[in-house]
Amino acid sequence: MSDFDDSRPIDLTAEGGSASGNGHDAGDGAIHADTRAGRPIRKDERIVGERGLYVESWLPERRSRRKPLYLLHGELGGSWLWHHFLGYFAPRGWEGHALNLRGHYWSETADFGEIDFSTYLADVIAATEVLPRPPIVIGHGLGGLLAMRLSQARPISALILISPALPAQLLDPPPAHMVRLLPRQYRRELLGWDGPIETLQRQNPDLTSADVMRIQHMMGAESGAARRQMLEGIEVDLDQMADAPRLVIGGGLDRSFSDADSHRLAEWLGADYMSFSDHSHYGLVTGEQGYERVADAIRNFIESHRL
Repeated sequence: MSDFDDSRPIDLTAEGGSASGNGHDAGDGAIHADTRAGRPIRKDERIVGERGLYVESWLPERRSRRKPLYLLHGELGGSWLWHHFLGYFAPRGWEGHALNLRGHYWSETADFGEIDFSTYLADVIAATEVLPRPPIVIGHGLGGLLAMRLSQARPISALILISPALPAQLLDPPPAHMVRLLPRQYRRELLGWDGPIETLQRQNPDLTSADVMRIQHMMGAESGAARRQMLEGIEVDLDQMADAPRLVIGGGLDRSFSDADSHRLAEWLGADYMSFSDHSHYGLVTGEQGYERVADAIRNFIESHRL
């Protein structure tokens, strides 16, 4: 298991912006299942044994015909990043499967010095074998880049990218020192997430102090080679990508991948685009005060395509 584990989510029972292809702006305590959808849920796990991968699954109590969600985290992340989304969608009839990449959260420990982007991509592809049907793939940050590459390799039902890393075709060359000085393994300090809670909250005003503390605590280690490849550029072949509905979501307060870059990616992909002007990189998915607006927008997009 990875070295920044949290307790596994227990079995839960819950009681019960508008998307635009033109890029319209969508707006100005404890992690638990959404209690307003009115349907009980159950928690499960899927193991990809030969790769040491743990997939955290939150499921409707009754089998659903809706397409499953396949959630891919980014740098220093894990399935913990998606707990709000898992708790939102499962009571509404969508099963959610959040992958932990090798060495992350509940997946087995790994030597990050021996891991690169291709390792992660192989993990992402391998874990699709535990899914019942072609999924709706949702990727965040580096997970968005993995999601785009997955769509070249496997059938999917839809592609949703939240504050995603850009493919090589849209990247400017990174500063040489930024690449040269990358260690083989890094932690939150490299991304500026080791500061005081008050400072990080000022930088990410849509996050509560509890959000910031949880993110800080849960961030583990990461592969320097994977980040180097992301910065230098991973090619995405538009012609090879699955012909499926696409949505890109950006955050106006995003300090990792800018709203403008997310908009450029949407245009390049021919995707719908939605901007949340008052959301940060992590606030889009795990911020207690703002995740629900993003989840609502994703649900509207999914329902509009009858998925």
